[in-house]
Amino acid sequence: MAASGHIAHTLLLNAHRPETASAIFTEKVLHKPLHLRPTSPDLDSRDVRAQRRLNRLRKKEKCQRRQKLKPLSAKEKRVSGIYDIPKNAQKYEIYVPLHQMWLGYMWELLGMNEGMNEGTAAYVTAQSAGSKMASSDYHGSEVTVVRSRCTSLVGLAGIVVRDTKFTFQIITKKNQLKTVPKKHTVFRFEILRPGSDEDGIRHEGRTSRDAEPNESLKNLIFELHGSQFENRAPDRATKKFKQKNMVDL
Repeated sequence: MAASGHIAHTLLLNAHRPETASAIFTEKVLHKPLHLRPTSPDLDSRDVRAQRRLNRLRKKEKCQRRQKLKPLSAKEKRVSGIYDIPKNAQKYEIYVPLHQMWLGYMWELLGMNEGMNEGTAAYVTAQSAGSKMASSDYHGSEVTVVRSRCTSLVGLAGIVVRDTKFTFQIITKKNQLKTVPKKHTVFRFEILRPGSDEDGIRHEGRTSRDAEPNESLKNLIFELHGSQFENRAPDRATKKFKQKNMVDL
């Protein structure tokens, strides 16, 4: 483009003489260098951005590791109903296999499986089995309330479906869910000898007096005071029990 036709040269002529306007136009406009900036960042800038992003992600991950998940409170558990047994699951026959598993657990705990192949029975006494019974798990056991300050609970029997710190929740043969407090209550547990009954279910209304003399030796019957094991099942497994005075007696 000629200097005479350029708009900048025309404006310069209005303010300067022609020689001065031509010199300024040549120096400031025609020969002025134009520095172009690349649209994409250079390698150094990209490395810095990547390093900042990596540091940010590492800091976020470190903060997440420090944060511990808070357990649900007792109120939140009650509202959510995570421990509630639904109505369709409150059936006695559903928990019969659980009772059979509990019998096998007690046979192993008390050493009653030893000597089965030789035809000899293990000798179990209250002194040798008392501490084991007090620290064992009772989910799936069949219990009977023999004594209680609440007389309406006496005679109640069923399979334990939930063993809490202070209560037993049992399913009766009438498919009813009952909550029995442990305090001031005496529970009776009957443990069948291995091979004495295939289904592992105690017949209703049948006692050791009605059994034959040889058959009465097969079952073990224990009575435990609920006030003496007011603990959750996991806590009882590692707790040492000491002899205490039985005030209730």
